[in-house]
Amino acid sequence: MNANTLRFSAYFGAFYLTLGAFLPYFPVWLEGRGISAEWIGWIGAAGYAGRFLISPIAARWSDKARLQRHPIRAMALTALVAFAMHLPTSSPWPLLVLAFFASACFFGQIPLADAFAMRESRAGKIPFGPVRAFGSAVFVIANFTAGALLDLTGSESVIVFVVTGAAFVVVSAFTLPDGEPADAEAGQKIDWVQFGRLVRGPLGWALLASACIQGGHGFYYYFSTLAWEAQGHSKLIIGALWATGVMIEIAFLWWSGKGVLGRMSPAQLLGIGALGSLLRWGLTALGPPLPFLFMLQLLHALTYAATYIGFLRFAIEAIPQRHTATVQAINSALSGGVVMALASVASGYAFAWAGAGGFVIMLVPAAIGLVAAIALHRVSALPSGKEID
Repeated sequence: MNANTLRFSAYFGAFYLTLGAFLPYFPVWLEGRGISAEWIGWIGAAGYAGRFLISPIAARWSDKARLQRHPIRAMALTALVAFAMHLPTSSPWPLLVLAFFASACFFGQIPLADAFAMRESRAGKIPFGPVRAFGSAVFVIANFTAGALLDLTGSESVIVFVVTGAAFVVVSAFTLPDGEPADAEAGQKIDWVQFGRLVRGPLGWALLASACIQGGHGFYYYFSTLAWEAQGHSKLIIGALWATGVMIEIAFLWWSGKGVLGRMSPAQLLGIGALGSLLRWGLTALGPPLPFLFMLQLLHALTYAATYIGFLRFAIEAIPQRHTATVQAINSALSGGVVMALASVASGYAFAWAGAGGFVIMLVPAAIGLVAAIALHRVSALPSGKEID
């Protein structure tokens, strides 16, 4: 294993260590501070709105930057400060503002880091799949650790864990390689007219499919822990449920470039992601017994990993290398911004009204994602990079 592989592994490990506590347990911390389910939904939506507004700007900066690690460093530092400011805060409006900046800069790093790592992988410097899978493995460890701390010490341990993890992200971001621009024209302006033509074609369908399928995780990310806790499951069991999903995600990512998975088209991957979403959220909303719930978590390989790889594969095949981060960030802004913000707000009211039955509202974006994936499949051929350049 070379030095660059270790550096990227450390970065992704630190990021997903933080995410492993933040994603499932931050709503529990908000509830512990006396925040209502409706406000939790709005605070989550503010975070997703921040990702929508900031991610494309940061990604374009990354595409034009002299050194690729500089934008990642800046966002990691800002996220750490914003997370730390949560510690003394317990009022909804300040938390909403902090969530906007913290989520924008924390989650906004991932499309930049993915694009950066993908460029390094293309150059033969690192193996992208195993490096990214390592981050998911650390997520599992964080799930169990944060869940155990939550059971032992209460909800305040969540924000301490998150702030500590964010500090590790900063340290690891400063160890990343320089990451010089992809080519001599990396900083040139995008021809938005030609880019718009692509959005009206294959890219538009790929973005819509990815955004809706990933956005369909909205209820899961913000309310599954509260819903399953209300059904009588302990934090340890809930952590195990999350970990089950992530472990199958790791396996999918590891094998995504091999065999049948390696030969699947972006549309096919997005399509099975949508089908998995319809099955997963529809059955989870019925409140199945615990063994069956664990089985449904295996569908995370489709709802998240297949969708993630599907769009990433589309970007590799159809988008010029120097614009990869920008397109990845547009995808992140839509899937983790607009759609997820709407899903978060709707989920808050759905949870207050129906508890775990609120999972059913995630069938709507999943169905739209399936239609978009079918439309992408029907497109006869993807344009080459030169055609959209």
